[in-house]
Order: sequence, then C-alpha cells, then structure tokens
Amino acid sequence: MRHESLIRECCAMAMSRAQIMSAAIRHLNENPLASMAQLAEAAGISRATLHRQFSSREELMLALGHRAHEQWEQVQERSGLVDATASGDREVIGKALDAMLGGLIAVADAYGFGLTDYAMLVDPELKRRSDELEEREIAFYAAAQRAGLLRADLPARWISSTVYGLLVAVRESLRRGDVARRDVPRLLLTTFEDGAARREEP
Repeated sequence: MRHESLIRECCAMAMSRAQIMSAAIRHLNENPLASMAQLAEAAGISRATLHRQFSSREELMLALGHRAHEQWEQVQERSGLVDATASGDREVIGKALDAMLGGLIAVADAYGFGLTDYAMLVDPELKRRSDELEEREIAFYAAAQRAGLLRADLPARWISSTVYGLLVAVRESLRRGDVARRDVPRLLLTTFEDGAARREEP
C-alpha cells in the first residue's frame, strides 16, 4: 500500500498544473458534481497533492472558468466576429456565424460542465468577462439581423440566450450518450437555423 502511495506521489510530481486541470475537465464533464477526492483520483494523484495546487474546489473551478473563457474569446477571434459585425456584409457575417457556432460547440464539448456551474456564474471577474464576450455576440447577432440572415422579430439577446441553451443541450446529450459527437454540429446548426434564420417570403 505504501509502495502504491509512493508511486502515485512520484507521478504527481511530474504532473503539471495544466495536466491536473485537463484531467479535472474530463472527469467533470462526466460528473459535474465530482468532489476534490474524486477529481484527485481521476488525475491519478492524492487529494493532498491536488490541494497543494488548488486550495479548494471553488479555486479549481474558477481556474477552469478562466481557461474556458480564454477558449471562448479565441473562438470569437478566429471566427472574425468583431470585423464581421463592423462590415455589415451578409456573406462575411454568414461565414463568421458558421465559424463561431462551430467553435462554440467545441468549447461546450470541452468545458460543458461550466455552463451551469454556480461558482463560474457568480464570480465577479468571470461574470465581467462573460458579459463582455456575450455583448460582442449580441452585437454580432444584431448585425446578422440587419444583413437579413437572422429573424428581425427576435431580440438579439434572446438569440444569444437560445444559442446558450443549445450548448447546454449539447453538453447533456453528449454526457448521456444520446447523440453521436459527429452529429452535434448538424443538430445544433439545423435547430438554430430552423428557429432563428430568416425565412424567405414565398
């Protein structure tokens, strides 16, 4: 038993903070309510070692929240969201919309547990960053409405909330095994487009 404990501690010494966070992410997506003891076991380290990196579960969750927000911001940058919003060009906005939704699916797949985690929703700094990123997307959806890509009769903020709800559905469907991961982009995009896309008049 002592021998196994020593092996575990030696492995932990070689495991970086980032690797511990990655292991925690994988386990939290399977069990969002996992305790520190369970997360330590999933990472292959002792609870004491985990506590040396993160003094509490809340501290760990906040660190993961900041990491998720960084990924969210990168999705916006890669999709060219800000430039597309400013352009007002229908084709540019359409490409950015597809790229952004695809990117958000990937983030929800990786960090789905955080979509409804209380600590992430109320922490002042995370809330500030979340509000800032969301406002960019709301401005983008409004631009898509003006360009005739999305229905003008829906509030842009409602469209943003709808996308968020669909991402929660992605998380739950993948966690329960209701859908194949390869089908998620099609399911989200078609569900969103059927409800929010502007329909051409007959």
